[in-house]
Amino acid sequence: MALLEVKNLSISFGGLRAVDDFNISIEKEQLYGLIGPNGAGKTTIFNLLTGVYKPTEGSIELDGVSLVGKTASEICREGFARTFQNIRLFNRLTVLDNIKTALHNQVTYSLLDSMLHTPKYKQLEKEMDERAIDILKVFDLDKEANVISENLPYGKQRKLEIARALATSPKVLLLDEPAAGMNPTETLELMDTIRNIRDKFHIAILLIEHDMNLVLGICEELVVLDYGRVIAKGLPLDVVNDPTVITAYIGD
Repeated sequence: MALLEVKNLSISFGGLRAVDDFNISIEKEQLYGLIGPNGAGKTTIFNLLTGVYKPTEGSIELDGVSLVGKTASEICREGFARTFQNIRLFNRLTVLDNIKTALHNQVTYSLLDSMLHTPKYKQLEKEMDERAIDILKVFDLDKEANVISENLPYGKQRKLEIARALATSPKVLLLDEPAAGMNPTETLELMDTIRNIRDKFHIAILLIEHDMNLVLGICEELVVLDYGRVIAKGLPLDVVNDPTVITAYIGD
């Protein structure tokens, strides 16, 4: 059984069918791309997968567990994490504290422990600091641990958002246009980072991206969406050379 199984996923907003009969199957440690023209419904699918929207129809199973009807926080605990098109860091917190916000879903000390700073609280906070630094090292951000996140360069803010998502210990990481706003050098570094994340943490990655160099450089399989429907699926080079896909992007 695949790690992620999505079958007949659909959602309507009034009379608009934003996603119609979407199906996808992602294996463990697979790098999978979701592409399509602007407005095709890609981010809507991410919102369905992570509980922001409730599907009108269809099923979502992660590692054999149905996610339909669960809250966003419950879905995160089951193993989904995501980033956003527009960076959503806690701008006034340090880089380290941004990571620690994602680790707190794994904390076992009580509110009383945190108020009294008990030995249990101090020990677990120390372990979280160490865990957060380990994650930052993967992204070469450990030296900026005490920097206020809004003071980071744009490319490093992007990396920090991915690192924060990774800190929730996901089974599947959803990246929504991770290369947006990056220059070519930063994009190449990001490609290496995404591969390293997959290999080091043994997770599957589903990404939305318009940068076709990145998509073709790292994705093992692609699915193409247009007007909420899948129009092509398969190996990256086969998909991007599909006449239907070319028409969807540039017209007849």
